[in-house]
Amino acid sequence: MTDYQNLSEIELRAVIERAENALKSKQANKRKEVIAKIKELAASIEVNVEIHEEGKKPTRTVSKVPIKYRHPKDTEKTWTGRGMTPKWLQALLDKGHDRSEFKV
Repeated sequence: MTDYQNLSEIELRAVIERAENALKSKQANKRKEVIAKIKELAASIEVNVEIHEEGKKPTRTVSKVPIKYRHPKDTEKTWTGRGMTPKWLQALLDKGHDRSEFKV
C-alpha cells in the first residue's frame, strides 16, 4: 500500500483523480449490467421496459403557439396571448384601444 504521507500534493491529486475515474468506470459497468438484467427479465415476461439515463431528460415535443396579436405599425412586435401583456400592447390599451383591434 502506498504511504500517502510521503506524496506531494500533485501526486495525491493524481491518485485521487485515478481513483475517481476507476470508481466511475466500475459504477457505469455495474449500471449497464443491471439494466441488461432488468431488460432480460422484462422480456422473459413479454414486458417492454424503458429506462432513462441519469441526468438526461426525456425529450418533449414543444409545439409553437400561434401569434394572436400584432402591433399595427411594427409587425415585428407580436404576442401569443400567453404570459404578461407586452409593454407595447399595454401602452396602446392604456391609450383607450381595444385588444381586439390587434388580433391577427
